[in-house]
Amino acid sequence: MTDTNSQKIEEILTRGVENIFPNKDFLKKKLASGEKLKFYLGIDPTGPTLHMGHAIPLMKLADLQKLGHEVILLIGDFTAMIGDPTDKSATRKQLTKKEVLKNATLYKKQASKFLNFGFGGARLEYNSKWLAQMNFEMLFHWPQKLPCNK
Repeated sequence: MTDTNSQKIEEILTRGVENIFPNKDFLKKKLASGEKLKFYLGIDPTGPTLHMGHAIPLMKLADLQKLGHEVILLIGDFTAMIGDPTDKSATRKQLTKKEVLKNATLYKKQASKFLNFGFGGARLEYNSKWLAQMNFEMLFHWPQKLPCNK
């Protein structure tokens, strides 16, 4: 059962929020319905610490978790090992699986300052669960052929 307190919902949707997609009314109606929703934040563990840019999304996830919704911290372990470009002048350093998993462990510890990962709490997921199964042929049928969409 989720908390449908309109005052709590309004605060979550307005405090520290610039915009909501597709729109605020849509999400407000969904939250007020009592339906248990699923929210996630995806982070590539490219360094040993989370940064200030993660704070507000983590706080919002914590607020939604307190209302009784499902929360997932999605660790981009597969994408972190690719070394994709995140900057216009440089590509991100490729990391080993060991480096990525070490960073992910630290991220969970840091995120636990906001989220409850205990029994029935937030879940930690890794995108390698489905991306590592991809092959070149799947790229031509993206995203329908992803293992997670079967």
